[in-house]
Amino acid sequence: MSQNHSEQQSEQELKDRVDNRSQRPQSKAFKEFMASHWAPAQESGHPRDTVADYAVQRRRAVSEQFPGERVVVPAGPLKVRSNDTDYRFRPHSAFAHLTGLGVDHEPNAVLVFEPVGEGETGDDDSGHEVTLYFKPMAGRDTEEFYADARYGEFWIGKRPGLEEFRQRLGIRTKNLDELEPAVAKDVGDPQTGGTQVRLLRESDQNIDALVDTARVNAAMDLEASDALDAKLTEFCSELRLVKDDWEVDQLRESVAATIAGFEDVVRALPRAVGHNRGERIVEGAFFARARLEGNDLGYDTIAASGNNATVLHWIRNHDRIEPGELLLLDAGVEADSLYTADITRTIPVSGTYSPVQRKVYEAVLASADAAFDVVRPGIKFRDIHTTAVTVLAEHLDDWGLLPVSLDEALSTEGQHHRRWMPHGTSHHLGLDVHDCAQAKRDLYLDGVLEPGMVFTIEPGLYFKNEDLAVPEEYRGIGIRIEDDILVTDDGAENLSAALPRKPDDVEAWIAKLQA
Repeated sequence: MSQNHSEQQSEQELKDRVDNRSQRPQSKAFKEFMASHWAPAQESGHPRDTVADYAVQRRRAVSEQFPGERVVVPAGPLKVRSNDTDYRFRPHSAFAHLTGLGVDHEPNAVLVFEPVGEGETGDDDSGHEVTLYFKPMAGRDTEEFYADARYGEFWIGKRPGLEEFRQRLGIRTKNLDELEPAVAKDVGDPQTGGTQVRLLRESDQNIDALVDTARVNAAMDLEASDALDAKLTEFCSELRLVKDDWEVDQLRESVAATIAGFEDVVRALPRAVGHNRGERIVEGAFFARARLEGNDLGYDTIAASGNNATVLHWIRNHDRIEPGELLLLDAGVEADSLYTADITRTIPVSGTYSPVQRKVYEAVLASADAAFDVVRPGIKFRDIHTTAVTVLAEHLDDWGLLPVSLDEALSTEGQHHRRWMPHGTSHHLGLDVHDCAQAKRDLYLDGVLEPGMVFTIEPGLYFKNEDLAVPEEYRGIGIRIEDDILVTDDGAENLSAALPRKPDDVEAWIAKLQA
């Protein structure tokens, strides 16, 4: 056998190796039979989604912000988990926000805002025509229908077609095959008659490469273009700072499902106590609810017992749960719309708090309540954190744990109390558990609260087993209380208030669920 033939055979084997398990017939008779006798696909009669009218307003805001520019927002591709299996697909949050699509759309889809000519009016009285490009479902007379394990209907089920999305979303739709010329045409300096493109980067590497190639061909400054792209990412994040009514409804649904998941965990606790992987039993009980009522978890569940509760992002969840310990459960259900709750409760495993556990719990609760009481339109977002940690510092001082005076600890030069509360008290919540994270500082940390904002309040105290700065009775206690807060016209609403917070109420709740 010649070396060239051997190399060609090796290349062919490597190319096909991912399909080693495939034993699909290749006969002409099989292909002809597979292409016949299928009922026609439904292509009409799809009602308009409720979210469509809200998404129009969001797209109009983008159009107003970037007049005369082409704006490109990819959903993102499938991501390989291992070999030929993918993770469940989730689109980029900005794409979901601007289309209104949750879990029912295709990977690789791209939303394109094309500016209209001077004096012309685009979609919905905006300055752009907006098109959703995606890969439509292949006909049942094609090989893809039964041969493509990633996209074929035979493998993954029915996918919406171009016409269905047009009817449901009120957006023009086109085949993904038409995307490249639509994105790359006339790219160039607006001063010389070209079209400036803004791209939501790092969502889809193929689209990044397509846009960058067009820019290079037009001799554009890539560094300056990256700065323009960053402004788009920033704006899409800031656009979600204030939730519309539809978004608030989605968050209410997510919170309700999350509360049901917490109840499932309490019912499962007796089975988890003493088990080698008791934390996994807790994690599994909540995950079952997330899949039953929503799309998935909004983030990896923290099911932290004992000293693990002092590890801020404990997600291994592989340890035992012992009687008398506390279980810190930080979890959220992601709705089918992709909006997530984020709630934490610290639960006494045996049903009642010990005196020292209750003492620390009540300090954290006082901090959370004080922070909630200051929430109203017009205050600064950072004031919530200042209020919460001040209350915690006062308790630490009363317990004699601060190595300096209270005033010195609270000073900018001090901050000793932050040893036991090192994280922030609040973050915005929505499509991402840490929503709007790319917003400018003056609109986030230094921002002023407005009605419709949704964020967490989540103070905590964490005394590690190895922390010799506190008496032994405190060590191994980690407590966090987290609720989801909606700013209203004259104050605030605790969206997760139905989940017990006061220690007596938590104990009664556990007793009722485990009766």
